[in-house]
Amino acid sequence: MAGKYTRLAHYLHDAASSGSEVTLRFEQIERIVQGKLPPSAYQSGPWWGDSAHAQIEAIAWMDECWMIGTVDLKEKWVKFVRQ
Repeated sequence: MAGKYTRLAHYLHDAASSGSEVTLRFEQIERIVQGKLPPSAYQSGPWWGDSAHAQIEAIAWMDECWMIGTVDLKEKWVKFVRQ
């Protein structure tokens, strides 16, 4: 795994010891990855999708056994759920 989403994967890996759910605001994710999320992350639920054909960002959290539980595009947060 390469790229800025590796930092998010590491964050979620470390969070696994403290529970099975992590809710992050988009701005928190941007701080973690040290870069902006693409506009599609703010506009489209499918960007956050975690399927077999996932984009590189989803592979980062899926590799750490996290899935998306809920995304709120209006309030700009996402809940990751440990599998």
